[in-house]
Amino acid sequence: MQSIFNVNFGDFEAQVLQASMQRAVLVDFWADWCSPCLVIAPVLEKVIADYEGQVLLAKLEVDEGENMKLAGHYRVRGFPTIILFYKGKELGRFSGAKNKNFIENFIDELVQNYDAGALEV
Repeated sequence: MQSIFNVNFGDFEAQVLQASMQRAVLVDFWADWCSPCLVIAPVLEKVIADYEGQVLLAKLEVDEGENMKLAGHYRVRGFPTIILFYKGKELGRFSGAKNKNFIENFIDELVQNYDAGALEV
């Protein structure tokens, strides 16, 4: 499986929720017209490359097909919104463009705290 892939309403369950049972999956809710979305995209790609397959990145273009239903289901209010799924659960989220260190800390702290039983979701 590729570490970075596009996901949509029809395959979200398998590509994100089921995949997150094995390793963390970041979902990038983005739109083509969103400047911060274009800024964070290469940063996310670099972060994912550094994890060497241990963390996946699913890119969900909210303006395609039924994808906005997923944005509504997860109460996404602005773009980009990045949600971390692990073990089938949403562990956390952030919005807007962030730097590489912020994103790495976000992933590491949430996954480690969940695995240690210190995070309830």
